[in-house]
Amino acid sequence: MQEEAKTPSFADGVFPAQAIERLIDDGGILLDKPVAENQLQPASLDLRLGDFAYRVRASFLPGPGVSVAERLQDVQLHMIDIQDGAVLETGCVYVVPLQEALALPKGISASANPKSSTGRLDVFTRVIADSVTAFDQIPDGYKGPLYAEICPQTFPIVVRAGSRLSQIRFRSGQPMLKDQELSALHAEARLVSSASADIDAGLALSVDLDQAEGGLIGYRAKRHSGVVDVDKPGACAVLDYWEPIHLRGAKRLILDPDQFYILASKEAVHVPPTYAAEMVPFNPLVGEFRVHYAGFMDPGFGHEPAGGAGSRVVLEVRSHKVPFILEDGQIIGRLVYERLSETPRLLYGRDLGSNYQAQGLKLSKHFA
Repeated sequence: MQEEAKTPSFADGVFPAQAIERLIDDGGILLDKPVAENQLQPASLDLRLGDFAYRVRASFLPGPGVSVAERLQDVQLHMIDIQDGAVLETGCVYVVPLQEALALPKGISASANPKSSTGRLDVFTRVIADSVTAFDQIPDGYKGPLYAEICPQTFPIVVRAGSRLSQIRFRSGQPMLKDQELSALHAEARLVSSASADIDAGLALSVDLDQAEGGLIGYRAKRHSGVVDVDKPGACAVLDYWEPIHLRGAKRLILDPDQFYILASKEAVHVPPTYAAEMVPFNPLVGEFRVHYAGFMDPGFGHEPAGGAGSRVVLEVRSHKVPFILEDGQIIGRLVYERLSETPRLLYGRDLGSNYQAQGLKLSKHFA
């Protein structure tokens, strides 16, 4: 590992792209290869897969004082060279060293999340670090490698060195908004169109099962499909992989156990330029289902000057164990806002080739 990073000064908040660039320059983020085109997002950094994947017996966390490399010695089945591309099979668990490592200064922590396209492919992806006791959480001052745990659930996927399935967000201090601040932001910016916003630890999002456009309310993933190459947008035909779901009669949907659905929020979301947001699951006690993946929303998502007026949230939903009736307008997730440490140089939709700005019900970029 390279020598310890300098200790730059950062204001409290989530780091925008230019602060992440400074963290790279100061040695807080260590790269095997130079930053790739569009790897820096408005308030996050895409993480790139390395050259090899390890097929493992089961998902794991290393635990205090144990490195991921040490734990891999116990649980790995075999190693796969993915430099030129390889298929990751459904139902199998893989661990892949990433091209990015960290040497974070004191006071800076990070969190990771699947990219939007990853979640919409039903690819269960989490980031692991040495000695951690939780997935996707990188502690204050962490120094060491990063790994992606990957488990395709519905579609087998093709990945290669450099493929980006996860993204990481850096923060200093406590940037999460308090309830009263969130309430004021909601009222001023009309972040969510719902008349009754649940602001207990975030703004509530509900599911839309009453769309007027052709009666289409969502998609159900087909099993036993072909592979999806994660680096080839628009290469897959929708109907080869998805069954469209149209509204018939009552505004409800019965979720089949262990089936994967793409639905949309009833609310249009707005993330102003000086904020970032994260979609997190709603309380699981309300039903036997969950929004399968959380997701980052960068500054500018749904921001009208950045081309995002009317951006809804795509919901990746899976029912557990028993069939479950989902009703139109049922709360299904929540949106947690955080302040940025400084005004961002980039905005989602305006400055990058953003695939999901001004979206409604939309599959991942791989389907055409």
